[in-house]
Amino acid sequence: MNRKRDKNLHEAKSGFAPEPPEARKAKLIAVGNSTGVILPKMLLDRLGVGQGDELSVTEAPDGVVLRIPDQEFDRQMEVAREVMRRHRHALRELAK
Repeated sequence: MNRKRDKNLHEAKSGFAPEPPEARKAKLIAVGNSTGVILPKMLLDRLGVGQGDELSVTEAPDGVVLRIPDQEFDRQMEVAREVMRRHRHALRELAK
């Protein structure tokens, strides 16, 4: 198998569609004591985000995934964490 076909096979198995090369490039810059990422304008436009907006960052086996946060999902997860915290002893017993 050649490299291009291997890459396409990996993308098909992982569920990630190939992105245009310009969407993959991002530059790291110093921001105070931290590091910032400069994303191409085309990508920001496609996501509908801009300066000051927040993105959800998730580690993936082959890098990171940036997503627009789902506020409803975040709210549901907070409720679930609270329920698990309040009922941790019962859940621990049920897990035995």
